[in-house]
Amino acid sequence: MTYGNLALHTDKYQINMMYAHWKNGSMNERAVFEMFFRKLPFGNGYAVAAGLERVIDYIRDLRFGEEEIAYLGEQEEQYEETFLQELRGFRFTGDLAAVPEGTIVFPNEPLIRVEARVFEAQLIETAMLNFVNYQSLIATKASRIKQVAGSDVLLEFGTRRAQEADAAIWGARASYIAGFHATSNMRAGMQFGIPSKGTHAHAWVQGHETEEEAFRKYAEVLPDQVTLLVDTYDTLRSGVPNAIRIGHMLEQQGKRMNGIRLDSGDLAYLSQRARAMLDEAGLPYVQIVASNDLDENIIFNLKAQGARIDVWGVGTQLITGGDQPALGGVYKLVAREKDGELVPVIKISGNPEKVSMPGVKEVYRIVNRRTGMADGDYIALRHEEAIRRGEPIKLYDPLHPYIPTVIAEYEAVPLLQAIFQAGELVYTQPSLAEIRAYHEKQLAQFWPQYLRKLNPEMYRVNSSVEAWQLKLDLIQRYRAQ
Repeated sequence: MTYGNLALHTDKYQINMMYAHWKNGSMNERAVFEMFFRKLPFGNGYAVAAGLERVIDYIRDLRFGEEEIAYLGEQEEQYEETFLQELRGFRFTGDLAAVPEGTIVFPNEPLIRVEARVFEAQLIETAMLNFVNYQSLIATKASRIKQVAGSDVLLEFGTRRAQEADAAIWGARASYIAGFHATSNMRAGMQFGIPSKGTHAHAWVQGHETEEEAFRKYAEVLPDQVTLLVDTYDTLRSGVPNAIRIGHMLEQQGKRMNGIRLDSGDLAYLSQRARAMLDEAGLPYVQIVASNDLDENIIFNLKAQGARIDVWGVGTQLITGGDQPALGGVYKLVAREKDGELVPVIKISGNPEKVSMPGVKEVYRIVNRRTGMADGDYIALRHEEAIRRGEPIKLYDPLHPYIPTVIAEYEAVPLLQAIFQAGELVYTQPSLAEIRAYHEKQLAQFWPQYLRKLNPEMYRVNSSVEAWQLKLDLIQRYRAQ
């Protein structure tokens, strides 16, 4: 089995719809889909876009190999051989625009826009949602943790609890985008150039006659990278005193111990006592690393309690999303070809939040010229020119349409950038370091009340008058039918 081929990393109904379009002669009709999410995760005030690199690799390499074709030929639908032959020549030939990774994003605004033959646009839905939903969720969680950790060092420790191998490495990358400093995952370090960090396990201590012997032998092997796990037996009576002895031993060799690690118990109290013991022993430079099922809430509370922790190792609650299992992004048809023209379409639902926004759209960040800060985001139909010319615009928040705001002194920054055009990659992919720096600049553009962990102020995502009216018109049209 060719595990590297992702052509069948899709839901079966996508293949069935491709087959139906092929049979009905509509496979080459153009369609426009937009990917977005409806609700912010974690009760947060913002989300962080991630996953574009994975999407680019997927689109660029998308092919049906002979094994995939053979498997499709075995299906109960009994696809015709001519259809399978069509798949042998499958390539993505459409346009794809996306928000760059690291961008601060909000509900109901397009993160990815696909304009392609419906035959192509339908197939790629599942995989793109898989990549973007997961990585954006983890990047958002990591950004939340970074907000409360401040200048402290953050280590991603989640591999053993991640939902399989790919989740571990791409989750590590998403965490790094949002401000984590290193990962324990060596594969992620090699593949993406993320700094890798590690200490030792409890098994190392248990595998020696005494704790001090274990510490000493470890320090003899890695004298420049000594961080000792001090809670195997008794943190304050045994672990820290033995670590202090090793610290003095290293000083006699002209070296310095990096840190000690706490992985259990009352981290606030233990870190305070350990800090005092290290300082009294003349080792004020030795850092204290903490782990043990940490998340942003625990870190926030530990810091409020005066914990003396310099480095945080965050694993399970980060790499799995912890309290939020999925982002919930969706991929909706917004326009289809009819008589050679793209016409807007809408999805109407009994749930108001699921009524889609029709038409091909652009999304802009409205930056106040006086403050340099973001005042809101603005969704407009692609053909609208007023926003691009900098004319005064009326902002309609869909949640509060009766309270429009007119804004004049602004810069409209387009968020969607061209990635593929006519199937060719036209986007210059930034390095991971550049994405990380871009995310930091993005955060600096928002007032603190939008970024805070608890009860953030709602950032307004507005729609243009024309986009809002189009939605109302289509709702009325279909209700009349």
